[in-house]
Amino acid sequence: MQGFDPKFADFPDYIIGITKEIWEDRGISTLHKYYAPNIIVRSPGSVVIGNQGVIAATMATLAEFPDRTLLGEDVIWSGTPKTGMLSSHRLHSTATHSHGGVYGVATGTKLRYRIIADCHAKDNQINDEWLIRDQSAIVRQLGWDPKDYARDLIAREGGPEACVRPFTPAIDVKGPYQGRGNDNEWGARYRDILERIMMADFSVIPQQYDRAALLAYAGGVDTLSHAGADQFWMGLRASFPNAEFTVHHQIGRDDAMMPPRAALRWSLHGLHDGWGSFGAPTGAEVHIMGASHVEFGALVGGVPKVRREWALFDETSVWKQILLHTGDL
Repeated sequence: MQGFDPKFADFPDYIIGITKEIWEDRGISTLHKYYAPNIIVRSPGSVVIGNQGVIAATMATLAEFPDRTLLGEDVIWSGTPKTGMLSSHRLHSTATHSHGGVYGVATGTKLRYRIIADCHAKDNQINDEWLIRDQSAIVRQLGWDPKDYARDLIAREGGPEACVRPFTPAIDVKGPYQGRGNDNEWGARYRDILERIMMADFSVIPQQYDRAALLAYAGGVDTLSHAGADQFWMGLRASFPNAEFTVHHQIGRDDAMMPPRAALRWSLHGLHDGWGSFGAPTGAEVHIMGASHVEFGALVGGVPKVRREWALFDETSVWKQILLHTGDL
């Protein structure tokens, strides 16, 4: 771990360790050490530039959810300490909505939701980040419909002219990390599966997913098997049947004591011109930032298939883009 604090055993230890130190141990000031002053944090809802904005957002979240935990489920990574490393960090977060904030008046609701964060780190510091929080899982548990939450958020942010614009390539900022991951076979295999799905070849699901596959999807959806995968991916693609699907980053890993696994960061960009998970077509131009993790296993006949999958995007940011287009406010 050249250039990193020797207290960290390896890169996953660094990513999981600083996350706990910042959030649960209340070491918010360590962001000055672990995050670059001009870090770029992209999320489906916005782009934040600079560590001061990250610190402010961290404190606001902890003020609303003081007991928040971030349990690291996996870190799928590529690169080297010398050249820089990219982690795709999947977290399972718990929190109690104890105080009012961006999610409205305190409800006392105990939440569980997932996050996937892609972070580039070099010399003990993160300088580029892509963060996807399962917002619709949060708002649903708080009693909101994601569309209604997006509508309310637009109003609270000052209306359609003044509200924060969701992330699109038009407002992206070029950061220090320009890598595309690695060429490990498991990343390539998962990419092929998703590309086939996005080309409407849904037969790949019964071919490549185990019948007992456990699946966790955007909106806090926990499902399983071929039908579960088909419903999620079909609903998404059917809403945007002509949108361009792009894989921006691809990692595959073979690690001791772990199943073969992969992480992809991807996007769908195009018009809401189909019937699917987002209702009647509106013609809105939409950009969806997505991230997926997968684990492979060979339970039967030595043929590896998808045994577990996690796929996140922010439904509320999609609805925000649709509502800003339709004016249904």
